[in-house]
Amino acid sequence: MYEPTRTGPSPRSPHGNPMAGTPSDFPHRSREEELDIQLAGHLAALLAVTDELRTLAPSGELDAASARLADQVTRLRGGHAPAPASGTATDPRPAALHHRAHALAGRALVVAASRADTTAAILSAERMDAHAAALSDLPELSAAH
Repeated sequence: MYEPTRTGPSPRSPHGNPMAGTPSDFPHRSREEELDIQLAGHLAALLAVTDELRTLAPSGELDAASARLADQVTRLRGGHAPAPASGTATDPRPAALHHRAHALAGRALVVAASRADTTAAILSAERMDAHAAALSDLPELSAAH
């Protein structure tokens, strides 16, 4: 059965402080701003993995993808460009990098779709396709299965 609280509200609880819970207590972001932050994070992570792949196997396709990803991250961050990659791959296995990139592109696609960001959604879907194709072409993946 329900027992009412016998003590009054503490000064730290929102019920004990008439000013607590007011809009000035904490910053508010809109859902769109939160999705922008999340999407920029996924695309920045995808950019980092793309740059790792570029150090292992330079290609014009990866260069173009990297530039497009950087443009989208810059747009979503209000003009703040992503930090440049270190230039060394943390994982020398292309298959692992392609798997990670595919997963990141998938996450970015989900957020871009919920945000109705067509440009980012198309880019994410293209990156998913590219990494899936790269995985199917890698000999180490077919030897593992």
